[in-house]
Amino acid sequence: MSEWKQKRFWDKVDVAPQGDGWAVQLDGRGVKTPAKAPLVAPTRAMAQEIAAEWAAQDGEIDPTAMPFTRSANAAIDKVQAQHAEVADMLAAYGDSDLLCYRADGPDGLVARQAAGWDPLLDWAAERFGARLAPRQGIMHAPQDPQALAILTARVHGFDNFELAAFHDLVALSGSLILGLAATEGRAPAPELWDLSRIDERWQEDQWGRDDEAEAQASVRQTAFLHADRFFRLSK
Repeated sequence: MSEWKQKRFWDKVDVAPQGDGWAVQLDGRGVKTPAKAPLVAPTRAMAQEIAAEWAAQDGEIDPTAMPFTRSANAAIDKVQAQHAEVADMLAAYGDSDLLCYRADGPDGLVARQAAGWDPLLDWAAERFGARLAPRQGIMHAPQDPQALAILTARVHGFDNFELAAFHDLVALSGSLILGLAATEGRAPAPELWDLSRIDERWQEDQWGRDDEAEAQASVRQTAFLHADRFFRLSK
């Protein structure tokens, strides 16, 4: 038996003020999250993006074509219920940040990593007063606890919607610093994504591209860029 799929049942999609945010309405009735909470976005701009996704549905509802809706659902149903735990999990990336683990060769890769990643570590030290130190090899070496505490406090300061976006910025890039750089507008999101893939690009230069790996990377890049936009629309 084929799985039943919900079909479009509404004619009109609107956004309307609700509390401190903006609700998305289908024929005047508010949209609910999967956990049956009201889907209320923090800004009108975000609510409009979500509404546009619902308005674009034709026939069977396709959740994969609704990234803003899915991110808002995650912020409300998942992050809100465990904000501190999510923040701690993401802050922990700082102790094993991608930008800190450097190759010991060849010289070309070492130079690329230094050129791409050192400026971001310097920026974080200046911006937050938290210096993370690079090291060679793959063995874990703890970072300065005081620096990690500063960065952890920063992450805990994000609200539920910001933290939902930040989750993907960090998890997809493998770097707390890259995620923070995105939230601060340190560089355009596509540039930050490219910096997260210095090692992969080096391998491609040496051995050629792998079509399957490229396709997977493209999906991840799209998600990273979406997370960056979701974060900006939440403010």
